[in-house]
Amino acid sequence: MAVLSTQDMVNKYLQAEADVLDGKVVQFNGRRVEMVDLPAITKGRQEWERRLAQERAAAQGGRRPGYSLAAFE
Repeated sequence: MAVLSTQDMVNKYLQAEADVLDGKVVQFNGRRVEMVDLPAITKGRQEWERRLAQERAAAQGGRRPGYSLAAFE
């Protein structure tokens, strides 16, 4: 089995979430998931997104991307 990257896992969770929302019954992580599993899928996606954000922050030397602060005097 190939090792999946954090981004790959986020993508898989997003696809599973979309499929379940479309009413499909899908196999995910070796088990059948349906609409009742949506909260668990959403929680898993959020965890993988958190990990991805941490990896990206570490790759930037701990800097947080996004906003700059300015001092107005």
